[in-house]
Order: sequence, then structure tokens, then C-alpha cells
Amino acid sequence: MVLRIKSLITFFLPLTIALSVSAQKKDYNVSCVAFYNLENLFDTIDTPDVLDEEFTPNGVKVWNTEKYFQKLNNMATVISQLGDEYVKGGPYVLGVCEIENRSVLEDLINMPQLKGSNYGIVHYDSPDYRGVDVALLYRKDFFTVTSSRSVRLVLPDGLDTGSKTDEREFKTRDQLVVSGKMNSETMHFVVNHWPSRRGGEKRSRPLREAAAATAKSIADSIYKGEADAKIIIMGDLNDDPINTSVKKVIGAKAKQEDVQAQGFFNPMYEKYKKGIGTGAYRDSWGLFDQMLVSHGLLGEDKSNYKFLYAQIYKKPFMIQSGGQFEGYPLRTFVGDNFMDGYSDHFPVYLFLIRDM
Repeated sequence: MVLRIKSLITFFLPLTIALSVSAQKKDYNVSCVAFYNLENLFDTIDTPDVLDEEFTPNGVKVWNTEKYFQKLNNMATVISQLGDEYVKGGPYVLGVCEIENRSVLEDLINMPQLKGSNYGIVHYDSPDYRGVDVALLYRKDFFTVTSSRSVRLVLPDGLDTGSKTDEREFKTRDQLVVSGKMNSETMHFVVNHWPSRRGGEKRSRPLREAAAATAKSIADSIYKGEADAKIIIMGDLNDDPINTSVKKVIGAKAKQEDVQAQGFFNPMYEKYKKGIGTGAYRDSWGLFDQMLVSHGLLGEDKSNYKFLYAQIYKKPFMIQSGGQFEGYPLRTFVGDNFMDGYSDHFPVYLFLIRDM
């Protein structure tokens, strides 16, 4: 999308930003990148060896074709609107998690709201015990995949996983690494869904720190071949911006000016400090859904893509309007009661901008 800005005027977004450019009007190319936890996007088929029985017609949720397509319609509605301040038809690149397989993604991108956006899919099966994976959707007209790989989380020896069985049986989502060209410019995306807080935050903390170390290792490997690489680490991290995994292990900074070469900026930090979140639990908001931006995407030189701003997508139709969970994200189920909602997470997105 082309954005035109004139010198020293302020243009209004969900967040007000002023850009100073030359005295002439200037055209900018704007791209949108987003992440969305799709909250249990399962098909209706009972898959052997994974715990997906509740999402079948005979399961406790009576998950049938009608409910499945209602869920797809709701997800497609949100995705088609993400970043529509400047980008119509959905983000150019979208990381997703809590999806069962490639088939549900194919159904999703063929929904009427998204079919015209020409989305492609990058997906690998993960070993997660529930069968859920991460994936990347991309608009083929704006992003071309050059390579991809799936990275297994290998735990340090002796790490307590909280499992009551053999520790070697611990299974979680792989991390997805996708590199490609966004309008001819090389970009790298790392899509995450880190281990949950099941068993308690303190006990499960080392698992997320191990996942953070894996993401940092992935970034470091990219930097070896491209010193100022443009990398976005995104995902449901099951940790907030202030937690050790994000703040210390990856070293994501709260302010752009503090980011050094091969470091990362966390645009979600200030939102979290203001009490803004992407999900709620026991009346407390958390900001687990984050997008970490590498040093190569920061700075004033707009001759190549640079970070503009990040936002949480939160519209009234996505919010519970009454009852015990009023104000929470309107999710698909509360318990086993079908709510015909969206997700228990709000999606996050950011804009990249460069000169035309």
C-alpha cells in the first residue's frame, strides 16, 4: 500500500504519530505483519495419537461441521481486517498458532473474506501432545518464501518439565523459521508458541526460558550470514514482556534507542506497563502475544523497510459483552458452552514503512 505524508503534518492512527520528511509530499510503501492465536482451530476428525477427541462430533464440545465453519468465518473476518488502516485484505505476513494441521489453514484461506488475498501457507507438523502447530500465512503478491524450516525445542539435561512420566516424553510446538522477500527485500520470521504455564508460572518458567534460548539461537544463526538482518520474532510466548525469557534471554529492549546491533526491540513493553493486554485470566491482563523487532528494522533511514508502529487489534465484536467474563476476549467456548466467538487472545500487528 502507498502512504503519502507531507512535511511536518501529523497523521492520525490508533496511536498518533508525526513524521517529518522533506518539504515535498512523499510516498511510502507500507507493509503489515501480524500474529494471531486462533484458539483451537481443529477440524472435526479424530486424529490418532493426539488428544483432540473433545473437538469431534462425539466429544464433549460436540464439535461439528457447522461450528467448525462458524469458527473459520469468525477467524477470517478478523484476519481480513488486521492492519486495514493502510493494508486492505489482511496482513502481508501472518503468524498463527493453535492450528491442528495444514487442512484447517487451507479451509481458512479459502473463506470468502480471504480468498481474494491469495494467501500461501508454510506449515510443519509439531510433536505437541494435542496436535497443535504454528504456521505462517503470506500473501503471494507481496511476499515470496525463499526458505523455511521447523526447529525442535531441545531441553537442557535435567530440566524439570512438570511431567509425571518420563521427562523425555515432553512435547511442545516447534518454532517455525521462514525467510523470503517482501517486495524484493529480505525478511526473516520466527513463529512461536512457547510452553504453557500449566503447573504454575514458577515451575514452568524454565521451559519458556529454554524456548527463548532456542529463538535467540535461531536469530544468531541468521545474523551469522546477514549481520544486520531484518528479523521479527512473533508468537504466543506465554510470558509477558517483563519476564526473564523475553527481557533477559532474548534481551528485548523497551526502547528503540537501547537496542544494539543484533538486538531486539519489544514494542509491546510499554503497552504492558500501561495495563494493556491480549488476554485475561482471573481478572488480570497479560500480554503474551508479542512481536520482537530486530535492530535492522529500526532507524530513520527509510530507503529500506523500517518499523513504524505496533498495535493490538481489539474491536467491540471481539469482546465479551456481559456475564462473568465481561470485557474479556469473546472466545469460541467457555467451558463446553459454544459462544460462537473468536479467540481467547487478541491479535497483534505492526507496520513496516519504506520510501517508494
